[in-house]
Amino acid sequence: MWPDGLPPPDAPGWQDAAARWLLDHCPPEYRRHEVLRRHPVVLARFTRWHVAAGIDGHTRALGLVRAELGTAVPPQAVEAAVVVLERERQRLQALLPRVSAVDAALRGVRPRPRL
Repeated sequence: MWPDGLPPPDAPGWQDAAARWLLDHCPPEYRRHEVLRRHPVVLARFTRWHVAAGIDGHTRALGLVRAELGTAVPPQAVEAAVVVLERERQRLQALLPRVSAVDAALRGVRPRPRL
């Protein structure tokens, strides 16, 4: 699943566009690391790990949020927090296949046409 708005692999400048897109889905501090700016393959893998860790973290948080916040904030705040965690986890789950596709393309893997 290729990201919307990102030029396809082998289009002129697609690797630079892919790196910018990947950086938009990473912690801002990643922009400071030369190895991530100079080597999009490394950046893609870091992004993939970051997104996957976010999914895991949100899944874990969903199991803890009621117990850890239940006495600290009103019940409606806890339920609103659950909604935020669920939405963010879903967003990350939808993002992961796109990051994986960019990661694969940067490593030279091209999808096979469907018959």
